[in-house]
Formats: sequence, structure tokens, C-alpha cells
Amino acid sequence: MEPLGSSSAPAQGKKITLNASTLSLAVMVTIFLVAVVFAANQNDVIGWLVVVISLGWLLLSAFLVFGLKRGAAKMTTQLKAATAAAASRGQGGATSPVTVDEATRNRDLKLDHSFKIIQVQTKVVNEYRVQEGAEAAGMVARALETIEITASNARDMMKPSGRSEPMTGEVID
Repeated sequence: MEPLGSSSAPAQGKKITLNASTLSLAVMVTIFLVAVVFAANQNDVIGWLVVVISLGWLLLSAFLVFGLKRGAAKMTTQLKAATAAAASRGQGGATSPVTVDEATRNRDLKLDHSFKIIQVQTKVVNEYRVQEGAEAAGMVARALETIEITASNARDMMKPSGRSEPMTGEVID
């Protein structure tokens, strides 16, 4: 049995390893056989009682050893399957990191700047809308024109390149 996390290919034949579980099972078999031999030689009740007790311990030990090995083998296969699934999700799934090219980043920065301009001009409109006079009306008109131009340019940035030219005009802060 190879250790968890080992990526080496399994050996051609089953390799017998001497670990604590096989050693304890071998000791229990030896104790059982010695108890049977002594009980058969002396043929008394206490000898056979020792045989039954050693047989019970042998069966318990065998159950634990083989059960734990089978459980460890199942856990190893589940761990390998989970690792493979996680690796395949990481390569092309939705959890992989998003790569943004420089052009997309620049466009997003320009769009962000356009939205900031629109926010500033909206404040200007709200500030001068309540005022009276030609100067206030001119500021509102210029702010609305700036919002229109900026919104048009931002919409054009979102379209595939080459479809239309952005609006031009004088922007007055």
C-alpha cells in the first residue's frame, strides 16, 4: 500500500510490507496456534478455554486490520478522485482567476472616469437648477451637454471598435 498523496504508479505485483497491523495479526495467529497445540496436548478445559479466548482476539484483530486497510484504500481512491476533480475545476471552471488584458482594463478605467464626470455634472445641474438668471441657465445647459457627450462616448466605448465615432464638443467645467 502506498502512502496517501503519493503520485507514483503502483507496482506490478502486490508488495508485502511488514507494518504494525500485519505484525500484530501474525502475533495473534501464533498465539492461537500455540494455544491449540498446548490444549490438544494436555486435553483439559482450561487449555480449550484459552484457545477460544485467543480465537476471539484473533478474529477481532483480523476484523480491525482488514477493515482498516479496506477503509484506507477507499479513502485513498476518494481523495484521488477529489483531487482530480478539484484540478479539473481549477483549469477551466468558473472558479479560475479571471485574466483581463490591458485594453479591457484601460476601457474600464475610461468608463469609470466617464461615470465620475456624469456624477459631477449632475451635482452642477442640481446646484444651478434652483438659481435664477442667465448664468445659472448657461451652467445647466453646459452641464447637460457635457453629460450627453460623456454618456455617448461611454456607450461607444462599450460597442465593438470601429462602429461609430465619439461625439465631440467643448467641455467646460
